[in-house]
Order: sequence, then C-alpha cells, then structure tokens
Amino acid sequence: MRMAVLAGVLAFSSGAAAQTTPAPAPAENAAPTADNAVMLTVFLKHDQSRPLSELNAQLQRQGYYKAFPPEGVEVVSWYVMMGVGQVVTLRLPASRLREINRIFENTAWGSYRTEFYPTYDYKAIGIAAHEKAQAQ
Repeated sequence: MRMAVLAGVLAFSSGAAAQTTPAPAPAENAAPTADNAVMLTVFLKHDQSRPLSELNAQLQRQGYYKAFPPEGVEVVSWYVMMGVGQVVTLRLPASRLREINRIFENTAWGSYRTEFYPTYDYKAIGIAAHEKAQAQ
C-alpha cells in the first residue's frame, strides 16, 4: 500500500514538474518545409461599433503593423472581406504558431475579434487524385 502511494506521489510530482518546464523558444529563423509547414487562416473581424479611423489608430498604438507579419512567415493571401474585416492566410513552421497567436493577442485585440483556422496544403494530393480519376 505504501509503495502504491509513493508511486502515485512520484508520478504526480514528476507530471507537475513537466508542466511547469517552459517550452523551448520558437525557432525565429525556422522556415516552413514540407514536413513542418502549416497554413493558418485568420479572420480579423472589425469592431463595427467604432469608426475605421479609430480602429486604425488603436492598431498603430498597439504596434500591430510593426509586429505583423513577422519575418520568416509567408503571407499567402491578405484580403478585405466587406462586412467582416480582413482574412489573412499564412504559411509558417508549426513551431511558430504560438508566436503568431501572441502577436494577435497583444496587438490586434480591441480592433478585431479573431478566428483561427489551421490547415495544411492538400493541393498536390487533390490534383493527383483528380488526374488519376481522369485517366481511368
């Protein structure tokens, strides 16, 4: 019985220590490659209760355009969606996902409500399936 209690305490304390160990810092210079790249589509929904000039002034004060997009993150597309706000699609190493989230939390909130949709590139697979089906 004592051994079971001791084993439980050791397991709990080692798990707690593991949770408090900070994660390694993102590789600032990491480039997206076939085995680590994700795409992230971000909906930046305008706060429509305030005029655009006010929203842009807040973004400027918070350093949004200075921080976003960060170096080494590819902007695949960046559109204005009328009535919604902006839609940005990025390609980045998965290890930098937290960094991107923090940029939006620290510099875009207040002017925008955000929605994030992580994706991966399926184009080559989809085209290959289409071409195979056409050949049959």
